[in-house]
Amino acid sequence: MSHRPAVALSIAGSDCSAGAGIQADLKTFQHFGVHGLTAVTCVVSETANVVRAVHPVPVDIVAEQVSLLLDSFPVAAVKTGMLFSAAHVRAAADILTAHPDLALVIDPVMVASTGDPLLETEALAAYCDYLLPLARVITPNLPEAEVLLGRKIPGESALEAAARELADRFGTAVLLKGGHLPGHTCLDLLLENGEAFYFSEERIAVAGSHGTGCTFSAAITAALARGNTLPGAVETAKNFLGAALRDSWSFPSPAGGSVHALNQGMP
Repeated sequence: MSHRPAVALSIAGSDCSAGAGIQADLKTFQHFGVHGLTAVTCVVSETANVVRAVHPVPVDIVAEQVSLLLDSFPVAAVKTGMLFSAAHVRAAADILTAHPDLALVIDPVMVASTGDPLLETEALAAYCDYLLPLARVITPNLPEAEVLLGRKIPGESALEAAARELADRFGTAVLLKGGHLPGHTCLDLLLENGEAFYFSEERIAVAGSHGTGCTFSAAITAALARGNTLPGAVETAKNFLGAALRDSWSFPSPAGGSVHALNQGMP
């Protein structure tokens, strides 16, 4: 009998272009040899260039998916992506509260790379009150962290103070992603148990880098499921994301122009 892989669950939206959401998560899990499960929260009609429609899955169906999977598989790690509404956030939190041993990675998806909103305004309070305090780590990018803090983060020198404030507020480790800052490097800061870890890489210029946040958090989730430490998981995920960007593709569109896609592990 072959060795059974670690199991990870993604609770997120479905991206029909497969660049982000559960499709990106499954490809990333597969790359790391992790058996991936999915609970679909929304069906999104989107590409790297446009979001045309968002259709939320009924909350009770989302809850049924999550409950069934956690009851059926030895899940080691869970990531949440697009949760869309306060009701979806509460449903996920209610179930995950009963599973405190899971390594929970929360990617607080709020806005698509196109600028389209992916989270209802009312859902933010539910995130802060019920879900974020359950996390092993939260992975906000700079705009998401600014929403959570209610203030601007002016530059690299302010990253650590912002991460500490988030860690203190929610009682969790924080990976604050600095890719939105200007400059030739992308600096990410992990704060775990009061210790700061910095991860820096040369910026890779890719048009329409759709799905980077999903891919990064899914890689962290896969590494945690396999037993990595959190700093080790972030380093592994950072290297994987860099390779996915460097090896990405641009496809000619039949309608004109082009559409971009990350390479999440294809040879």
